This record gives sequence, structure tokens and C-alpha cells, in this order.
Amino acid sequence: MPPLSKSVLDSIDELAHRIPRNFLIGAATSSWQIEGSSTTRGRSIWDDFSAVHGNIRDGAMADPACDHINRWEEDLNLLSWLGVDSYRFSVSWPRVLTHGVGENNDSGLAFYDRLIDGLLSRHIEPVLTIYHWDLPSALETKGGWNWDGIGDAFAEYTEVLAKKFSDRVSMWATLNEPWCSAFLGYADKFMAPGKGDPAAGFEAAYRLLVGHAKSVEVLRQYNAKDVGLALNLTTFIAEDEGAKAAAHHMDGIMNRLWLDLLAGRGVPSDIMENSRQFTDWSFINDSDLAAISRPIDWLGINYYNPQRIASPNDDGAVGVGNGQRIDAFPGTPPITFAPKGPLTEMGWEVDAASLITTLVATQERLPNIPLYITENGGAFPDLIVNGSIDDQDRLNYYASHIDAALIAKERGIDVRGYFAWSLLDNLEWAEGWTKRFGLFHVDRATQERTAKSSAYFFRELNARRSK
Repeated sequence: MPPLSKSVLDSIDELAHRIPRNFLIGAATSSWQIEGSSTTRGRSIWDDFSAVHGNIRDGAMADPACDHINRWEEDLNLLSWLGVDSYRFSVSWPRVLTHGVGENNDSGLAFYDRLIDGLLSRHIEPVLTIYHWDLPSALETKGGWNWDGIGDAFAEYTEVLAKKFSDRVSMWATLNEPWCSAFLGYADKFMAPGKGDPAAGFEAAYRLLVGHAKSVEVLRQYNAKDVGLALNLTTFIAEDEGAKAAAHHMDGIMNRLWLDLLAGRGVPSDIMENSRQFTDWSFINDSDLAAISRPIDWLGINYYNPQRIASPNDDGAVGVGNGQRIDAFPGTPPITFAPKGPLTEMGWEVDAASLITTLVATQERLPNIPLYITENGGAFPDLIVNGSIDDQDRLNYYASHIDAALIAKERGIDVRGYFAWSLLDNLEWAEGWTKRFGLFHVDRATQERTAKSSAYFFRELNARRSK
């Protein structure tokens, strides 16, 4: 076991005693990043994307990932060892419906059936994410999230899951980080499907929320418990007067667009005006807007870092790290991304205080909705020394951000839980295996799981708090 110093143990005690009894602590993963076994499911846009040379930094593809399909019991035992309350996982759409619609893949459903029962037998609440980016390739050929039938297809997929699992799943998220799907995948080329078309990005954003609305309607019909979605929200910081207009626009695309639509305010007028060069928004209709604004039970916030920007330097606009890309914010004036150290290996600024400001702003923009931090974590260099991984940077990251979440709660923000990203080192999308976020190190060759110091931190935190 990597040693936890007395000061770390003291900080764990302090955090543990501040965690309310009904505050969930969990860990999170996603299907494409860990499952492997791609031959037992349909093809997804991430399979297509990773097959193109240069799209994935190290050339990694879906197999074997973490071989979770075959090692799920071992992985659930890791969750038990951590002592978590909840596990947030996602279902692979093409593992359930090979072509996105039509006949069910019974073996795929049986896997998630075993997974959910395995969690419940270990007294861990299943938190199911319906869509975490792995759209069936067959639906992308129809236009993907730009196809006017995608919402109905998503509702059909939701119904398959709701029929099977609504009696056992504790919380449902319809979508994970639709900003990434729309703007990194359709407006930009950084993620699947890699369109690089700003107009497609704005339409995908809207149709993702239409799909969310249709999915919520189906889940309600099947009496599913605790229905919400997870957005990647953050705080934008303008370092100088010249960057303020850009910061407001970027905040509009990453934060206000989603929250305003969910709150019934429609597309923010400044975003609509600033995007006229790309789209006329003719795909919007009033019935969709009304459906999108129907109440949800909770909202997830995936927070990693603030977006700090400044006026352009001599080189013009500069993107730093995944998610800090000017092409993912169509219509933004030239700026420079200016993260301040310390940085994670993704180039992301470590700033727990911005988690507090993000939570405060979210509650103001979407009031009376319970909030969960559904992802939070960092990629750091993990050195194996005598079989141990003493990832103090990650441990400190978690401690400071859990502290920030509790500060927000103590100030009256309705924060009800925290999920660490991620349970396992895994395929970090376009970064492949080059960036590791896991509580457990995964040896890419042997698949051996090794607990890092951050895993022992969570184990101690869960052991010492009142439940």
C-alpha cells in the first residue's frame, strides 16, 4: 500500500466529518472507454473515428480497452473495496441495439443486467447514463445528431433500457456532456464524428436536447427514478478587458445554451445572433422547446478546470489541451487560452475555487434542481515504484475539489453527491492511453489493476464518514 501521510489522514478525517449522511460518493466510467469486446456489439462512431490514422494520439482502438466486459466482477469488487455508495456507468447504444434501432441484442442487455444486479448485491447504487458519445454508426450514416429522426431513435433506445432496468436503477442520466458531442464532434474535428462544421455543431446541440426530452418522457412512462442529465459546465475567466466579450460568448456556448434551454428561456439571444453566419436556426420549433424545458429531477455537473482566456498574443488564438480549442466555440473573437499553473497532463488548470463559482452560477441559472458533481478528476504522471503508485497530485486534486463541493453545500448550494473520474485508467478518447485519470492503474498489456494512493484516499474517506 502506498503510504498516506498523517497530514493526509488528518485531512481525510476533516472532510469525512463534513460529508452529510445522504451525500453520495461514487466513481464513474463510460462504455467505449472500458468495455472492449467490440465484436460482440454494433459499430459506433468512435470505432469509425479511431480507425482513421491520426485521430487517436497513440493509435489505440476499442479493443481491449480495460476488458471490462470480461472483468466486470473484478471491477465491481474494486468499487466495494473503495466503499462507494454509487457507480455511474454508461450503456453502449450499439451493444443494446446493433444498428441503433430495431432488434435488441439480447447478449448486450444480459451484460448490463448482470452488472446492475452485481452492483445491487454489493449495496452500490447503479447510476445509468444512457448516452456517453458512442452513437451507432448506422445512425450517423443518416446524419447522426443532425438527423431529424434522431430524437425518436433515442427514445426507442431509451424504452429498451427503461423496460428492462427501471425497477433497479437508482438514477438515470439521458446524456453525458452534450457540449462535447456537438461542438468537439460536429463543430470541431477533435472528437467523433469529426465533422468540423460549425452549423452542424449548433444543430447537434439542439437535437441532443430534443433527444433528452424524448428520453425523459419515456423514462417517466416507465416510472424511472431520479431522471436528469450531465453537462460539462465551468467558469470562464477573462484575464483582460479585451477578452471579456469572448468569455461571454464562450460561456454562452458551453454553459448558458444548455441551461437556458432546460430552464425554458430558449436559445440565448446573443448566441443566436453571433451564430447567424453559420446557421439560421430553422430547425427549432416551439413544441420541442416546451418538451426540453419539462422538469428534471437532478442535474449533473462534470467539472475539471476553469477556462481562462486573454486577448490574442502575437501568435493569435492558441488552444491548450482537450476542450480548450477555439474551433469548439464557433463565432468567438480571436483569443488566447491562458491557463495558470499548476496544470494537469491535459494542460488543464487546477482550480478548485472555480468549482464553487460554477455550482453557484448553475443554481442561479437553473434554480430548484438538485446538483451532483458527476465527474471530477485529473490526469497526472503515474510512476510505478516497487509496485506502488503514489499519485499525490491526483490525491490533492480530489481533496481540494471535494472540499470545494462541501463549501458550496455549506453556503446553501443544493449539492448532493460527488463522482470521481475515473474508476480505471482507460481510453481517454482522442488521447488514447496517453492520459490516465484512474483511481486504479490498468496495465495495458496484462490488464492488471493496481490501486493508486488516490484510491486509498477514497477508501479511507468512505470508511471514516458517517453513513
